[in-house]
Amino acid sequence: MHQQQEKPAGNKKSMGHKRRIEKKSSRTAAYTCMCRASSYLEKNTCFSSEDYIAVELLPRFIKFLLRCKLLSMRGRLSPKGIYQYVIARTKYIDQVFNDATEKGFQQMLIMGAGFDSRAIRLLQGRNNVKVYEVDACTTLEAKLKQYKKRKISYPANNIHIPVDFEKEDIKARLKEAGFSKKKKTLFILEGLIMYLTQEAVTATFRLINECSPPGSLAVFDYIYASALRKENKYYGESAIYNRVKKDNEKWVFGIEEGQINEFLSQNNLALVEHLDSNVLENKYFKDETGKIITKVNGTHCIVLAKTKG
Repeated sequence: MHQQQEKPAGNKKSMGHKRRIEKKSSRTAAYTCMCRASSYLEKNTCFSSEDYIAVELLPRFIKFLLRCKLLSMRGRLSPKGIYQYVIARTKYIDQVFNDATEKGFQQMLIMGAGFDSRAIRLLQGRNNVKVYEVDACTTLEAKLKQYKKRKISYPANNIHIPVDFEKEDIKARLKEAGFSKKKKTLFILEGLIMYLTQEAVTATFRLINECSPPGSLAVFDYIYASALRKENKYYGESAIYNRVKKDNEKWVFGIEEGQINEFLSQNNLALVEHLDSNVLENKYFKDETGKIITKVNGTHCIVLAKTKG
Protein backbone atom coordinates (compact mmCIF):
# COMPACT_ATOMS: atom_id res chain seq x y z
CA MET A 1 0.00 0.00 0.00
CA HIS A 2 2.56 2.54 1.06
CA GLN A 3 6.25 2.19 0.39
CA GLN A 4 9.52 3.21 1.90
CA GLN A 5 12.25 2.78 -0.67
CA GLU A 6 15.20 3.52 1.58
CA LYS A 7 16.15 2.63 5.11
CA PRO A 8 16.32 5.46 7.64
CA ALA A 9 19.69 7.14 7.82
CA GLY A 10 20.05 5.91 11.39
CA ASN A 11 18.48 6.05 14.83
CA LYS A 12 18.66 8.13 17.98
CA LYS A 13 22.05 6.69 18.87
CA SER A 14 23.70 6.85 15.48
CA MET A 15 22.37 8.86 12.57
CA GLY A 16 25.18 8.20 10.07
CA HIS A 17 24.80 10.54 7.07
CA LYS A 18 23.09 13.68 8.25
CA ARG A 19 20.19 15.26 6.44
CA ARG A 20 20.54 18.90 5.43
CA ILE A 21 17.91 20.09 7.95
CA GLU A 22 20.07 18.88 10.84
CA LYS A 23 22.70 21.45 9.86
CA LYS A 24 20.99 24.12 7.75
CA SER A 25 17.50 25.40 7.03
CA SER A 26 15.48 23.43 4.49
CA ARG A 27 16.03 24.28 0.83
CA THR A 28 12.58 22.96 -0.05
CA ALA A 29 11.06 25.30 2.55
CA ALA A 30 12.98 28.20 1.02
CA TYR A 31 11.87 27.17 -2.48
CA THR A 32 8.23 27.03 -1.36
CA CYS A 33 8.57 30.51 0.12
CA MET A 34 9.99 31.82 -3.15
CA CYS A 35 7.17 30.21 -5.14
CA ARG A 36 4.58 31.84 -2.87
CA ALA A 37 6.29 35.21 -3.19
CA SER A 38 6.41 34.93 -6.96
CA SER A 39 2.76 33.89 -7.01
CA TYR A 40 1.74 36.92 -4.96
CA LEU A 41 3.34 39.14 -7.63
CA GLU A 42 1.58 37.41 -10.54
CA LYS A 43 -0.98 39.37 -12.59
CA ASN A 44 -2.78 36.30 -13.92
CA THR A 45 -5.40 35.35 -11.34
CA CYS A 46 -4.86 31.63 -11.98
CA PHE A 47 -1.25 31.96 -10.84
CA SER A 48 -1.87 34.54 -8.12
CA SER A 49 -2.11 33.70 -4.41
CA GLU A 50 -2.15 35.70 -1.19
CA ASP A 51 1.13 35.17 0.66
CA TYR A 52 2.37 38.75 0.95
CA ILE A 53 4.61 37.76 3.87
CA ALA A 54 6.67 35.51 1.58
CA VAL A 55 7.52 38.55 -0.54
CA GLU A 56 8.88 40.38 2.51
CA LEU A 57 11.12 37.43 3.37
CA LEU A 58 12.96 37.54 0.04
CA PRO A 59 16.32 39.30 -0.42
CA ARG A 60 15.71 42.72 -1.98
CA PHE A 61 17.56 41.85 -5.18
CA ILE A 62 15.46 38.70 -5.75
CA LYS A 63 12.29 40.66 -5.03
CA PHE A 64 13.37 43.27 -7.59
CA LEU A 65 14.01 40.60 -10.23
CA LEU A 66 10.60 39.03 -9.66
CA ARG A 67 8.77 42.35 -9.72
CA CYS A 68 10.49 43.33 -12.98
CA LYS A 69 9.84 39.90 -14.52
CA LEU A 70 13.59 39.36 -14.94
CA LEU A 71 13.25 36.17 -12.92
CA SER A 72 10.42 33.70 -13.39
CA MET A 73 9.48 30.71 -11.27
CA ARG A 74 7.62 29.35 -14.30
CA GLY A 75 10.94 28.74 -16.06
CA ARG A 76 14.03 26.65 -15.42
CA LEU A 77 14.13 27.47 -11.71
CA SER A 78 11.24 25.06 -11.19
CA PRO A 79 10.87 21.40 -12.18
CA LYS A 80 7.93 20.94 -14.56
CA GLY A 81 4.59 21.71 -12.93
CA ILE A 82 5.94 22.19 -9.39
CA TYR A 83 5.47 25.96 -9.25
CA GLN A 84 1.87 25.40 -10.31
CA TYR A 85 1.50 22.67 -7.68
CA VAL A 86 2.82 24.89 -4.88
CA ILE A 87 0.39 27.65 -5.91
CA ALA A 88 -2.57 25.26 -5.90
CA ARG A 89 -1.53 23.68 -2.60
CA THR A 90 -1.14 27.10 -0.97
CA LYS A 91 -4.58 28.22 -2.13
CA TYR A 92 -6.24 24.99 -1.05
CA ILE A 93 -4.72 24.87 2.43
CA ASP A 94 -5.42 28.59 2.94
CA GLN A 95 -9.09 27.80 2.28
CA VAL A 96 -9.05 24.78 4.62
CA PHE A 97 -7.50 27.00 7.32
CA ASN A 98 -10.15 29.69 6.84
CA ASP A 99 -12.97 27.15 6.84
CA ALA A 100 -11.70 25.60 10.08
CA THR A 101 -11.63 28.96 11.88
CA GLU A 102 -15.14 29.70 10.61
CA LYS A 103 -16.30 26.36 12.03
CA GLY A 104 -14.92 27.22 15.47
CA PHE A 105 -11.64 25.30 15.50
CA GLN A 106 -9.45 26.83 18.20
CA GLN A 107 -6.19 25.00 17.47
CA MET A 108 -4.04 24.60 14.38
CA LEU A 109 -0.89 22.49 14.35
CA ILE A 110 1.42 23.05 11.39
CA MET A 111 3.99 20.25 11.24
CA GLY A 112 7.10 20.92 9.18
CA ALA A 113 5.99 24.55 9.06
CA GLY A 114 8.92 25.94 7.08
CA PHE A 115 8.29 29.61 6.24
CA ASP A 116 4.52 29.31 6.62
CA SER A 117 2.78 32.61 7.47
CA ARG A 118 -0.86 31.60 7.82
CA ALA A 119 -0.95 32.59 11.51
CA ILE A 120 -0.12 36.16 10.43
CA ARG A 121 -2.18 36.29 7.24
CA LEU A 122 -5.35 34.40 8.09
CA LEU A 123 -6.20 34.64 11.78
CA GLN A 124 -7.86 38.05 11.28
CA GLY A 125 -7.85 39.01 14.95
CA ARG A 126 -9.06 35.64 16.22
CA ASN A 127 -7.10 35.71 19.45
CA ASN A 128 -8.86 32.57 20.68
CA VAL A 129 -7.23 30.45 17.95
CA LYS A 130 -3.75 29.14 18.68
CA VAL A 131 -1.45 28.20 15.82
CA TYR A 132 1.41 25.90 16.79
CA GLU A 133 4.26 25.62 14.29
CA VAL A 134 6.58 22.62 14.56
CA ASP A 135 9.76 22.23 12.52
CA ALA A 136 13.47 21.54 12.69
CA CYS A 137 15.36 24.01 14.86
CA THR A 138 17.51 25.22 11.94
CA THR A 139 14.50 26.09 9.78
CA LEU A 140 12.50 27.77 12.55
CA GLU A 141 15.54 29.81 13.62
CA ALA A 142 16.06 30.97 10.03
CA LYS A 143 12.42 31.99 9.76
CA LEU A 144 12.32 33.91 13.05
CA LYS A 145 15.62 35.58 12.19
CA GLN A 146 14.08 36.86 8.96
CA TYR A 147 10.95 38.03 10.80
CA LYS A 148 13.15 40.07 13.12
CA LYS A 149 15.32 41.40 10.30
CA ARG A 150 12.29 42.43 8.21
CA LYS A 151 10.42 43.80 11.26
CA ILE A 152 7.57 41.34 10.71
CA SER A 153 5.56 40.85 13.89
CA TYR A 154 3.56 37.72 14.58
CA PRO A 155 0.68 37.31 17.07
CA ALA A 156 1.18 35.94 20.58
CA ASN A 157 -1.08 33.01 19.69
CA ASN A 158 1.44 31.89 17.03
CA ILE A 159 3.66 29.45 18.95
CA HIS A 160 6.90 28.06 17.48
CA ILE A 161 8.22 24.66 18.62
CA PRO A 162 11.60 23.43 17.32
CA VAL A 163 11.72 19.61 17.13
CA ASP A 164 13.31 16.74 15.19
CA PHE A 165 10.52 14.49 13.87
CA GLU A 166 12.85 11.47 13.81
CA LYS A 167 14.35 11.85 17.28
CA GLU A 168 12.18 13.77 19.74
CA ASP A 169 8.89 13.18 21.57
CA ILE A 170 6.61 15.67 19.85
CA LYS A 171 3.74 15.07 22.29
CA ALA A 172 5.90 16.15 25.19
CA ARG A 173 6.98 19.29 23.36
CA LEU A 174 3.36 20.14 22.52
CA LYS A 175 2.25 19.66 26.12
CA GLU A 176 5.02 22.00 27.28
CA ALA A 177 3.72 24.62 24.81
CA GLY A 178 0.13 24.44 26.09
CA PHE A 179 -1.44 22.32 23.33
CA SER A 180 -4.81 20.83 24.39
CA LYS A 181 -5.90 17.32 23.43
CA LYS A 182 -9.53 18.25 24.07
CA LYS A 183 -9.92 20.88 21.35
CA LYS A 184 -10.77 20.10 17.75
CA THR A 185 -7.62 20.75 15.78
CA LEU A 186 -6.62 21.30 12.17
CA PHE A 187 -3.35 19.49 11.47
CA ILE A 188 -1.41 20.81 8.48
CA LEU A 189 1.31 18.56 7.07
CA GLU A 190 2.31 20.47 3.96
CA GLY A 191 5.23 19.08 1.97
CA LEU A 192 6.20 16.83 4.88
CA ILE A 193 5.46 13.11 4.89
CA MET A 194 7.37 12.29 1.68
CA TYR A 195 10.55 13.23 3.58
CA LEU A 196 9.81 11.02 6.61
CA THR A 197 10.57 7.37 7.21
CA GLN A 198 7.75 4.84 7.45
CA GLU A 199 8.17 4.81 11.23
CA ALA A 200 8.00 8.60 11.47
CA VAL A 201 4.87 8.74 9.26
CA THR A 202 3.14 6.15 11.45
CA ALA A 203 4.12 8.04 14.60
CA THR A 204 2.91 11.34 13.13
CA PHE A 205 -0.58 10.04 12.34
CA ARG A 206 -0.73 8.26 15.69
CA LEU A 207 -0.03 11.62 17.31
CA ILE A 208 -2.90 13.19 15.37
CA ASN A 209 -5.30 10.60 16.77
CA GLU A 210 -3.93 10.70 20.31
CA CYS A 211 -3.81 14.49 20.54
CA SER A 212 -7.24 15.48 19.24
CA PRO A 213 -10.93 14.55 19.60
CA PRO A 214 -13.02 12.96 16.80
CA GLY A 215 -13.92 15.41 14.05
CA SER A 216 -10.52 17.04 13.95
CA LEU A 217 -9.05 17.55 10.48
CA ALA A 218 -5.75 16.75 8.81
CA VAL A 219 -4.66 18.19 5.48
CA PHE A 220 -1.52 16.77 3.92
CA ASP A 221 0.06 15.99 0.61
CA TYR A 222 1.90 12.89 -0.51
CA ILE A 223 3.73 11.47 -3.51
CA TYR A 224 2.95 8.30 -5.38
CA ALA A 225 5.16 5.40 -4.28
CA SER A 226 6.01 4.66 -7.92
CA ALA A 227 7.97 7.94 -8.01
CA LEU A 228 10.35 6.43 -5.44
CA ARG A 229 10.91 3.54 -7.85
CA LYS A 230 11.66 6.04 -10.65
CA GLU A 231 8.96 4.60 -12.90
CA ASN A 232 8.51 8.05 -14.49
CA LYS A 233 4.75 7.67 -14.91
CA TYR A 234 3.72 11.27 -14.19
CA TYR A 235 4.25 14.69 -15.70
CA GLY A 236 7.45 16.29 -14.38
CA GLU A 237 8.38 13.27 -12.26
CA SER A 238 12.06 12.80 -13.10
CA ALA A 239 12.85 16.52 -12.79
CA ILE A 240 11.38 16.94 -9.30
CA TYR A 241 12.86 13.64 -8.05
CA ASN A 242 16.33 14.72 -9.14
CA ARG A 243 15.83 18.18 -7.64
CA VAL A 244 15.00 17.03 -4.11
CA LYS A 245 17.76 14.42 -4.23
CA LYS A 246 20.29 17.07 -5.27
CA ASP A 247 19.17 19.25 -2.35
CA ASN A 248 19.97 16.35 0.04
CA GLU A 249 16.30 16.25 1.03
CA LYS A 250 15.22 13.32 -1.11
CA TRP A 251 11.91 11.54 -0.78
CA VAL A 252 11.66 8.30 1.21
CA PHE A 253 7.92 7.71 1.64
CA GLY A 254 5.05 7.36 -0.80
CA ILE A 255 1.56 5.87 -1.15
CA GLU A 256 0.55 3.64 -4.04
CA GLU A 257 -1.88 5.16 -6.52
CA GLY A 258 -5.47 4.29 -5.60
CA GLN A 259 -4.58 3.23 -2.04
CA ILE A 260 -5.27 6.45 -0.14
CA ASN A 261 -8.44 5.12 1.52
CA GLU A 262 -6.55 2.09 2.83
CA PHE A 263 -3.79 4.34 4.17
CA LEU A 264 -6.31 6.57 5.92
CA SER A 265 -8.23 3.62 7.37
CA GLN A 266 -5.03 2.21 8.85
CA ASN A 267 -4.46 5.58 10.50
CA ASN A 268 -8.04 5.97 11.86
CA LEU A 269 -8.92 8.74 9.40
CA ALA A 270 -11.79 9.18 6.95
CA LEU A 271 -11.42 10.83 3.56
CA VAL A 272 -13.08 14.21 3.05
CA GLU A 273 -11.43 15.26 -0.20
CA HIS A 274 -8.67 13.98 -2.50
CA LEU A 275 -7.04 16.20 -5.12
CA ASP A 276 -4.64 14.84 -7.75
CA SER A 277 -3.01 16.90 -10.49
CA ASN A 278 -6.04 16.65 -12.80
CA VAL A 279 -8.37 17.92 -10.06
CA LEU A 280 -5.97 20.76 -9.23
CA GLU A 281 -5.71 21.82 -12.87
CA ASN A 282 -9.48 21.96 -13.18
CA LYS A 283 -9.94 23.72 -9.85
CA TYR A 284 -7.27 26.42 -10.13
CA PHE A 285 -5.96 26.77 -13.68
CA LYS A 286 -8.93 27.33 -15.97
CA ASP A 287 -9.22 30.60 -17.86
CA GLU A 288 -12.48 32.49 -18.45
CA THR A 289 -13.31 30.18 -21.37
CA GLY A 290 -12.90 27.07 -19.23
CA LYS A 291 -9.62 26.06 -20.88
CA ILE A 292 -6.86 24.63 -18.66
CA ILE A 293 -3.89 26.95 -19.19
CA THR A 294 -1.06 24.98 -17.55
CA LYS A 295 -0.10 21.56 -16.21
CA VAL A 296 0.49 20.58 -12.58
CA ASN A 297 3.27 18.18 -11.62
CA GLY A 298 1.68 14.74 -11.46
CA THR A 299 3.66 13.15 -8.63
CA HIS A 300 1.76 14.80 -5.75
CA CYS A 301 -1.77 14.62 -4.33
CA ILE A 302 -3.47 16.60 -1.54
CA VAL A 303 -5.74 14.99 1.05
CA LEU A 304 -8.22 16.41 3.55
CA ALA A 305 -9.27 13.86 6.17
CA LYS A 306 -11.03 13.80 9.53
CA THR A 307 -10.35 11.80 12.67
CA LYS A 308 -12.81 9.05 13.55
CA GLY A 309 -14.50 8.35 16.88
